[in-house]
Amino acid sequence: MSLALIQSRARCGLQAPIVTVEVHLSSGLPAFLLVGLPETSVKEARDRVRSALLNSGFEFPDKKITVNLAPADLPKESGRFDLAIALGILKASGQLQADTSGYEFYGELALSGALRPIVGEIPLMLACQHAGHQALMPLDNASQARQIPQAVVHGAAHLLQVHAFLQHGQALPAVPELPLASATDWPDLQDVRGQQQAKRALELAAAGGHHLLMYGPAGTGKSMLAQRLPGLLPPLTASEALSCAAIYSIAGQPRPLADWQQRPFRQPHHSCSAVALVGGSSVPRPGEISLAHHGVLFLDELPEFPRTVLEVLRQPLEAGTVFISRAARQAEFPAEFQLVAALNPSPSGHHQDGRASHEQIRRYLSRLSGPLLDRIDLQVEVPLLPIQALHTPQTTESTAQVRSRVWQARERQLQRQHKANVRLSPAELEQYCQLSQTDRDFLALSLDKLQLSARCYHKLLRVARTIADLAASPQVRREHMLEAISYRAFDRLLQYLHQS
Repeated sequence: MSLALIQSRARCGLQAPIVTVEVHLSSGLPAFLLVGLPETSVKEARDRVRSALLNSGFEFPDKKITVNLAPADLPKESGRFDLAIALGILKASGQLQADTSGYEFYGELALSGALRPIVGEIPLMLACQHAGHQALMPLDNASQARQIPQAVVHGAAHLLQVHAFLQHGQALPAVPELPLASATDWPDLQDVRGQQQAKRALELAAAGGHHLLMYGPAGTGKSMLAQRLPGLLPPLTASEALSCAAIYSIAGQPRPLADWQQRPFRQPHHSCSAVALVGGSSVPRPGEISLAHHGVLFLDELPEFPRTVLEVLRQPLEAGTVFISRAARQAEFPAEFQLVAALNPSPSGHHQDGRASHEQIRRYLSRLSGPLLDRIDLQVEVPLLPIQALHTPQTTESTAQVRSRVWQARERQLQRQHKANVRLSPAELEQYCQLSQTDRDFLALSLDKLQLSARCYHKLLRVARTIADLAASPQVRREHMLEAISYRAFDRLLQYLHQS
């Protein structure tokens, strides 16, 4: 048979469309043509496949070889098609006589015929499983892919093993288990002295999935608090864990098995670019906000980030997704992250000791736009503590104690609306956060006095709903709204600066 069809897959963001590798042998001058919109890394497969076949003891056909990667309008990149191309040549030349219709093949070939790992095995395996096919890939990738429930995946270390499996039914090497390292041990909340209001805000952020901004002088514990938030959050569900694993897979950062159920925590440096934060490049890759999907994105020293970088957060904060569009490629990545930001109130690190003038402070904080601050639910001051407070023994709750309340509040939300409070739509807020007319008037008056937007109105309702859930209250009451309004401290600071 001079024509062979082998199935593989390309990658477009988190999608993995099917690619049929068509191999045709014809008479004429020996040549190796590769068509179907391949990029440079795919075109180089001609030399890798030729050497791999010869060094594995196979005959390389002395004919005109045409390889088409269909569909032709779908861009193809990376070396994941090497194995499929090699098997297509073997099948078209009669050196492989086996039914491959139920399999999909991914893997880069070394010149010796050994299989090298590829990037993005989780989305490939999910699409393969959905199509009802079995997958054959390098052993390292198979170890990750086998974590998908009910996935039928085979691993191989060499082209000869793949040939023997398909041709003679010989067993492939056992897929190695992922090393079960210890899970990340998040620091305990007991390590933070004082800052009771900030701890309460952290508990609310964990319970409702709210975005949090902490401001205060340098060295007051803002970073310490942020680093303890992941320890309060409930573990990922099975579907959430797969979604996170898929993103890390295409980013070339496979997650350790022990961390599959843990929520991601990302802390990019303030020198990162907009592309590093939201994703991009000619072949769209996920950025930090997608790597923090279902987890926490911590931005320390917020005003030090370029304003153009911070502004790209506005749409993902609302939509929970980011759409990357380039001249030749478009991709959509999930980005349901929880933003935690920390900042000093002035370039000197303080704002009430005379080290910086009002004008310097105003200019420094003007790097943060109003629409971005509008999207942050909780704003809390973390004041400087007296030195004696650091040495005085105190009784404070541990992470385990606070986590128990947080998980109970989350469970109430899931039973009531099947999602965290931060994701409630305006229509759902009307249903689950019903207020009396007196309380509505009070809230409207508060918004007018603080000069807050309609978006802040909805955010205050969501925070009040979370406060009620922590108190096991079925109704949102006046005291819950009062506490929610108290977490707009940064808005009041900005008002004071503009009026002074």
